Amino acid sequence: MSTAADTVLSGPSHTGAANAKARHGGITLAVIAGAQLMVVLDATIVNIALPHMRTALHFSDTGLSWVLNAYTLTFGGLLLLGGRAGDILGRRRVFISGILLFTLASLVGGFAQSSGWLLAARAVQGVGGAIASPTALALITTNFREGPERNRAFGVFAAVSGSGAALGMLAGGMLTSWVSWRWVLFVNAPIGVAIALLAPLYINESERHPGRFDLGGAITSTGGMAALVYGFIHAAQSSWSNQWTVGAFGAAVALLAAFAAIELRHEQPIVPLRMFANRNRASTYAIMLSFAAGMMGMFFFLTLFVQNVLNYSPLKAGLAYLPVSAVIMVAAQASSRLLIRVGAKAFLIAGAALATIGLFLLSQLSTGTGYLELLGPMALFGCGMGFLFVPLTESAVAGVAPHESGAASALLNVMQQVGGSLGLSILMTVFATSQQHEQTKQIKQFLAHATAAQREAYAAGKLTPPASLVNHVLSHGISSAFTLSIVFGAIGFVLALLTANTKPPAEPPAEPLAATPGDAAPEPA
Repeated sequence: MSTAADTVLSGPSHTGAANAKARHGGITLAVIAGAQLMVVLDATIVNIALPHMRTALHFSDTGLSWVLNAYTLTFGGLLLLGGRAGDILGRRRVFISGILLFTLASLVGGFAQSSGWLLAARAVQGVGGAIASPTALALITTNFREGPERNRAFGVFAAVSGSGAALGMLAGGMLTSWVSWRWVLFVNAPIGVAIALLAPLYINESERHPGRFDLGGAITSTGGMAALVYGFIHAAQSSWSNQWTVGAFGAAVALLAAFAAIELRHEQPIVPLRMFANRNRASTYAIMLSFAAGMMGMFFFLTLFVQNVLNYSPLKAGLAYLPVSAVIMVAAQASSRLLIRVGAKAFLIAGAALATIGLFLLSQLSTGTGYLELLGPMALFGCGMGFLFVPLTESAVAGVAPHESGAASALLNVMQQVGGSLGLSILMTVFATSQQHEQTKQIKQFLAHATAAQREAYAAGKLTPPASLVNHVLSHGISSAFTLSIVFGAIGFVLALLTANTKPPAEPPAEPLAATPGDAAPEPA
C-alpha cells in the first residue's frame, strides 16, 4: 500500500508537498546530485591514473584504452534501458539498485590483480551508472515543483553534470599522487553507501507505470552503439579498411536499423520515436551530441598536452582543470536563474558560440603554448557549456508525459555519453593520422641533417628522435584534433540558431485549501 511519503510530486499540483521528504529539499537535491556527480566523475577520474594502471596490471597500449571504453560503452549503451526501468519499476527503487551495483563494482575494481579483472569491473560500473543516472534526472521531476523550484534543481544537476569531468581530473590527480591509483575506484564505496542509505529517507518514490520491457530495442540499441564506438576506436588504432573496422560499422548499421524497426512496431518502445517529432527536443539531443564530443576531446587531449609537453605531475594536471569546473558551475547557476526571464534560445546561442570559440583558440596550440595561454580558451569553453547544460536539460523533459520522462532524460544522457565516445574516437583517428604524417615529415628532416653515424644508429634502433621533435609531433596531432572539433561546435551553433525560443513555466500559484464543513466562508477582499 502506498503512503503519503511515496506520493509523486510531479506536475503543478505538487501533491504531497507537506510530507517529511518534501520539507528537506536541500538534502534530496544533494543525494540526487551526489549520485550524478559520482557517475559522471567516473568517466574521467581514471584518466590521470592510466600510466600507473598500465604499470601495475601490465596493460598494452590498446588494452589501456579500454579502461575508459569499457565504462563509456556500457554506460551509454544501457542508459535507455535504465530510464525505462525507472518508469516501470519505480525510479527510487531503480536508482538505489544502480548506485549499489556501481558501488560494488568500484570496490571490486580497486582490488583488481589483472587487466581483465579491472576491465570487467569497469564494464559493470557502466551498467550501474546507466541504471542510476537517468533515474536521477527523472527524480527531480518527481520531487520538485514545476517552475523556479525545479529550475533551480535542474541548475544544480546541470552544473554537476557539466563539471563532473573536470572534477574527475582533479580527484584523479590528487588520489593518484597522494595515495594510489586504486583509490580512484575505492573512493566511490563510502559515497555510494551513504547515497543508498539516504535515498529512502529523503527521496519520494515515483508512480509505477505498468508496462513491458522492450528487450529487443535494448539489445539492438546497446549492440549498435557499442559496435559504432568500437568501429571508430579500431579505426584509430589500425585503419579504416581493416576487416574488423569494416565489420564493426556493418554490424552497427544493421543493429541500429533493426532497433528503429523494432521501435516503430513495439507497443511500448524503449525510445518513443515521436519524441523526435518535436523540433526543439530533437535539436536538444543533437546539440548535446555535438558539444559532448568537443568536451570529451578537450579533457583527453589537454591531459596529454600538460603531462607530456608541459611536464605536469598528476596532481598539477588535475589542478589545471579546476578553473574550468568553477566556470561551468557559475555559468550553469546563472543560466538557471535567468532562464525564465530570457528564454532558452539566448543561452543556447551564447553557450554554443562561446564553446566553439574556445575550441578554435585551442586548435592554435603548439609546443610553445603555456598554461596561461590555455586557460582563456578553456574558460570560454567551460562558460559555454555551463550556459548550455541548463536549457538542454530543461528542454529534454519539457512537455513529456510523466510515464515517459525517464526515457526522455535517459536519451539526453545517451547523447552526452555516446557523443563523447564517438567524438573522441573520431578525433583520435584525426589525431593519430596527423601524428603519423607529421612524424614521417619531421624524421625525414631530422635524418637529412644527421651525420652518417647518427643515421646508422637510428636505423639500428639505438638513436631516438629528440624530445623536442616528439613534443612537436604530439602538439601537431592535438591541434589537428581540435581543428575538427570546431566542426562539431559549428553544427551545434547552427542548431541553436534554428531552435525556437521557449521559457519554462513560472511557479504556479498556491492552490487554496478546500473548506471543510463548519469552516467559515472566506471574506471578500
